[in-house]
Amino acid sequence: MITAGGEDGVVLLTITATASPAMPVARDLGFLLHKHPDRAQSSEVFGGTAHVLWPEAGDERATAVLLLDVDTAALQRSRGRRETPEGFALADHVNDRPYAASSLLAVALGKVFRTALAGRCDARPELPAQPLPLEVHVPSLVSRGGAALVRQLFEPLGWDVDAAAQPLDPQVPEWGESLVVDVHLRGTLRLADALSQLYVLLPVLDDAKHYWVSTDEVDKLVRAGGDWLPAHPDRELVMTRYLRHQRSLVRDAVARLDDVEGLPLDDPSSTIKEALHTDPCTTSLIVEGGVEGVGANEEKATPLAVLRREAVLAVLREAGATSVVDLGCGEGALVRELLRDPRFTRVVGADVSARELEKAARRIGAGSTTGNLPDSVAARLELLQTSATYRDDRLAGVDAVTLVEVVEHLDPPRLPALERSVFAHARPRTVVVTTPNAEHNVRYPALAAGAFRHPDHRFEWTRAEFAAWASDVAERRGYVVVIKPVGQDDDEVGPPTQMAVFTRRDAKEEAA
Repeated sequence: MITAGGEDGVVLLTITATASPAMPVARDLGFLLHKHPDRAQSSEVFGGTAHVLWPEAGDERATAVLLLDVDTAALQRSRGRRETPEGFALADHVNDRPYAASSLLAVALGKVFRTALAGRCDARPELPAQPLPLEVHVPSLVSRGGAALVRQLFEPLGWDVDAAAQPLDPQVPEWGESLVVDVHLRGTLRLADALSQLYVLLPVLDDAKHYWVSTDEVDKLVRAGGDWLPAHPDRELVMTRYLRHQRSLVRDAVARLDDVEGLPLDDPSSTIKEALHTDPCTTSLIVEGGVEGVGANEEKATPLAVLRREAVLAVLREAGATSVVDLGCGEGALVRELLRDPRFTRVVGADVSARELEKAARRIGAGSTTGNLPDSVAARLELLQTSATYRDDRLAGVDAVTLVEVVEHLDPPRLPALERSVFAHARPRTVVVTTPNAEHNVRYPALAAGAFRHPDHRFEWTRAEFAAWASDVAERRGYVVVIKPVGQDDDEVGPPTQMAVFTRRDAKEEAA
């Protein structure tokens, strides 16, 4: 049982585990939390002091309490002269922070149980992967959205939810309900998943983080929510509130979670949402549902974006390419994989957007603030701002050019310009093009008939249309082309992604 509440300036969170086949001795919860059951521990955290206590630690039942002693004066000093989001002069002194679960408790949880959140247990390495029967009780949880939003956010994660809003004043019922909700959750989950969900969703429900939100928050969100957030039906709401409604950060978060395509569709209630995606390397179509729905012991399907990169890498390796340009690289997911293979001695990430290249540099580890690439790897990397439709001498002479989920973002009249810049001017030995298969869209129930997978798509080809375009380009430009499926090849509508591998005819003849 996990309980959070507050009185006299103290917020509580209690974690109770009972014995189960996965953890026969409940006291072993101490191993998972990296906290010894026989002693109390204290840590200074933002906003006060966090204490971990063990009121019980037996074979059948063990309880760890996280007690957050909030220092309201320290909170006020930390704000300085910044405007208060609560909107009135005494908000720093008169608020619910010391008494109800909010973003302060999430910060304390993240620091005190950092190792448990990461799913690591060096002493008992088999424990973190085991789902455990857990109960969560949050008697004083701030929810701007009331009990209904609590159910909306936690039920898709596999919890049984009992939530009731607390009255503003029990003695004056006509005043109505407060923002504080009494919440009971019951479910069987890995402890790391339960903690990560609380870490993310407490501030989401609160919708009023007590600290400044910057790009670092995107990293935190991806780390904490990467295993369950991509498939959440309300993932956009979660990201928007967690990132304090900063749309640029939300777009970054969506792009970071782009590897979630291809989740199982076994759950008939699964839905598809078009996220706030701007990365031309991947589609924003997210097949949601199925992470918890497929069962705790079933293996999740490999994301389509991962299958796509693996397929492109396999083609490049088979072609013997050593210098590769990823044209329309976006955040650099493929570039990062290419750099991990030393056979690719020159790796160029090229994109028309300077912002996307900045994000690619951060993701790869070559950014100005996080430049931690080994010299030998950095020497193989180039990031260039250029367009797929313009001739660029810097791209000429490479072994291979990849266009991964790029062509569908161009207006059809611009395709001849792309053809000239890639197949006539750069003229690599190998060109790899991937694009969605429009016929496969019927397998996504929530996608309206005729709708595209991404709002920025200008078109989506059927298999016959893609094959015709690829054949015409190959014939005009002296290439041989082979069409390959990516993802599960449906007998009726084909694969979700189709890939064309162009090989320059003179290079093929030389190899023969």
